[in-house]
Amino acid sequence: MRAKSNTKETATKVLKDIRRKTRKQHSAEEKIRIVLEGLRGESSIAELCRQECIAQSLYYSWSKEFLEAGKKRLAGDTARSATTNEVKDLRQESSDLKELVAEQALEIRILKKSMIMDGGDDE
Repeated sequence: MRAKSNTKETATKVLKDIRRKTRKQHSAEEKIRIVLEGLRGESSIAELCRQECIAQSLYYSWSKEFLEAGKKRLAGDTARSATTNEVKDLRQESSDLKELVAEQALEIRILKKSMIMDGGDDE
């Protein structure tokens, strides 16, 4: 009796693994097409999801992501990840600017000391 149960569990696990590995991966373009089709409202979301062989929850999560991205874009939030070269260039520029500030601070300190030694700004 126990062996039969384990076999059934194993078969279920194997089946789930197969389904997971053979699941269709939708491209960004496909997701956008499906969401736009749903927004047009020509057919119900349930019907659209049946035609596309996707769960309604998946459609609604894509729709939410799509609308949030559009909202951010319209609000001017166009932040993106910097590339390695950009980061390297920005670090170098930051280092150069820090060095320049340090040199100017040193020059100011030297000038102040020389003014104090000279007795102020008597001409």
